[in-house]
Amino acid sequence: MNATTSRRRFLKTSALTLGLPTFIPASALGRDGHVAPSNRIVLGAIGIGPRGRKVLSCFLEQKDVRFVAIADVQADRRETVRRMATRKYGVEDCAKYRDMFEVLDRKDIDAVLICTGDHWHALASILAAKAGKDVYCEKPCSMTIAETQELADTMKRYGRVFQAGTQRRNVDNFRHACQLARDGRLGRIEAVHAGILRLQENHDWLPEEPEPDPELIDWDRWLGPAPWRPYNKRYVEGRWRGYYDFNGGATLPEWGAHTIDLCQWAADADDTVPIEYEAIDDATIHARYADGVRLVMRLAGFKGEGDWVVPGTCPVRFEGDEGWVEAADSGRIAASPGALIRGFPQDGMAGTDPAKHVRDFIDGVKSRRQPAANADITRRGHIVSHAASIAWRLGRKVRFDPVKEVFLDDDEANRMARRARRAPWHA
Repeated sequence: MNATTSRRRFLKTSALTLGLPTFIPASALGRDGHVAPSNRIVLGAIGIGPRGRKVLSCFLEQKDVRFVAIADVQADRRETVRRMATRKYGVEDCAKYRDMFEVLDRKDIDAVLICTGDHWHALASILAAKAGKDVYCEKPCSMTIAETQELADTMKRYGRVFQAGTQRRNVDNFRHACQLARDGRLGRIEAVHAGILRLQENHDWLPEEPEPDPELIDWDRWLGPAPWRPYNKRYVEGRWRGYYDFNGGATLPEWGAHTIDLCQWAADADDTVPIEYEAIDDATIHARYADGVRLVMRLAGFKGEGDWVVPGTCPVRFEGDEGWVEAADSGRIAASPGALIRGFPQDGMAGTDPAKHVRDFIDGVKSRRQPAANADITRRGHIVSHAASIAWRLGRKVRFDPVKEVFLDDDEANRMARRARRAPWHA
């Protein structure tokens, strides 16, 4: 026999003798619609409630993503997410953890989805970046100006891909409205309007209730970096919103993280922030950029208040000296002159749909490019929300340096730009 024949016989005989497979599954090679494991993003999740499940469902639909682990301080949420994964993949291999560090310590996990309460967003994202994970984090991504800065600086220092859950940057009608403003088709931009919630702040505590078994609900870990307070089930059921310790200032970042972010984009201001902020009342805050463009944050989404043309939550309006455009979560868009939107489909993709935003993040993880709502863009948009809420809380006009990112000659305002974290929770 020649050498080639001997080698073939040896390989065949060895495979049979050792019980090795003589074929490689198509799924392992990326054939028949499958994605090879080497091209998949391995995903873990931290803190998944109702909104988190909506976002996670979009990740589960991606053929090049494999979801493998959930960490949540609530046992019922851990189990709900595990069942989602089992239904999708047909195998029960999704790991459940109470401690998020068990997800972060896994070397096989490339990226994490963070959908905790607001008070955990920045710290969890920072810890994930330090653990070598890319991060998709629901908004608002920070509680203060200082946290916003720390978050962006950490992502840059560790070279991580970051996507804030401000998905409207990847929703068609909002993108089109912003493009009209940026392309000069409205003329010179004079004002941008962001829909917000009514401004309010609650420092009260809910009545104390018996603290549950930590295996069912780990209250100490749920609080994390937030100040201690006694347990009440309404907090962990999602009714923590509006409480100062859990919800960034005056509820403004709740929607402002979306609508102010879009105004920043439309005003071509992703690399800066307004220099002045003044609260008019509990429904309106005015700000001004260095180039004179006005940012108007005003009530929206409640029984037609605010005189918005396009119905729906999270509306925005951009005004130039030659026209205007509006968009909202309904998927609709309106403009003057009407020719600006001729042929654009109405009632399209809902503003709350994260599908395209999730895909944008995955593509960024694979290519190592930064996605639409990256850490630097999030930094400036969130700073605007926090600075505006500080102006409202102080009840007076404040001035801000967009380069140094500090309030000018205002020690009181600068003290409000940060909060201490409860020990031992730190980055």
